[in-house]
Amino acid sequence: MKNQKVRLNKYIASTGYCSRRKADELIEAGKVKVNGSVVSELGFLISTNDKVLIGRELIKPQELTYIRYYKPAGYITSMDDEKGRKTIYDILPEEVHTLKPIGRLDKDSTGLLILTNDGDFINSFAHPSVKVPKTYRVCAQGKLTLNDLTLMEKGIEIEKGQIAYAFARIIDFEGKNTVLEMVLYQGLNRQIRKMLDILGHSVISLKRIAMGPVDLQGLKKGQFKYIKPKQIQQIKAYLKKLERGKNNISDV
Repeated sequence: MKNQKVRLNKYIASTGYCSRRKADELIEAGKVKVNGSVVSELGFLISTNDKVLIGRELIKPQELTYIRYYKPAGYITSMDDEKGRKTIYDILPEEVHTLKPIGRLDKDSTGLLILTNDGDFINSFAHPSVKVPKTYRVCAQGKLTLNDLTLMEKGIEIEKGQIAYAFARIIDFEGKNTVLEMVLYQGLNRQIRKMLDILGHSVISLKRIAMGPVDLQGLKKGQFKYIKPKQIQQIKAYLKKLERGKNNISDV
């Protein structure tokens, strides 16, 4: 950025500290200082020579990094866990420990995670109004019927006042079990497991295979790969189209 002036919220997002929206909240709350003075003005302009603190933490821009990661079972999606459970950061190399996941997969689930230090990107991808489709391959106990699929599409109350939706199709039957492809536009906790439990079909295995246009192609379990800048630009274009409400977008 050299010495050109940039908005304070954009500068904060460029450090990976948080998204621009969250930065605006911090600024309005008087938690941001520039050169020792509290700044509460939205749209405040700074240069890269200015010293920015949030609380007592000095923040600086960093190179934005994005990876695709194939999470194995047995690890939670968290930087640390007060219960002492293993996290993905116990097996990821230290070079990516500053990256944060977009969304989560529970301990027993496997599949795609996207991790980055780009706060704006995380907010755009995960914001519920954007409705990025997330695709899962699920093996469930018993044989599901077309009526089960219809019930999931219409919505199932998984908690009091909380309705979960899923678009599902049957891929195969493996003995007495059903293999499904399920697409979610929500991010409710353990959504698929709760929906299928209510229908009487416990989940045997659950793997996320795609998040919007990003998938597991070329990844082995436990492996990660950096997402190239050109691909990131394509993903950002995809997200902008979703934000405008264009639902007929093909993968990029």
